[in-house]
Amino acid sequence: MARGNQRELARQKNLKKQQEKAKGAKKAGDPKKRMESDADILRQKQAAADARKAEAELEKLKAAKK
Repeated sequence: MARGNQRELARQKNLKKQQEKAKGAKKAGDPKKRMESDADILRQKQAAADARKAEAELEKLKAAKK
């Protein structure tokens, strides 16, 4: 019975290792396709951010005119 805590710690360590391994497995595949996909996602995010900035600037100009 004295090894109960040791076993629990080993289980936790193994669970963490399995989760890390699962994260890495998600990025499997052709690196070129993955890079292009990631770049496309970043372009979409940047376009959305630019649109928000433009909208905020437009609101600021409207507020300044009043």
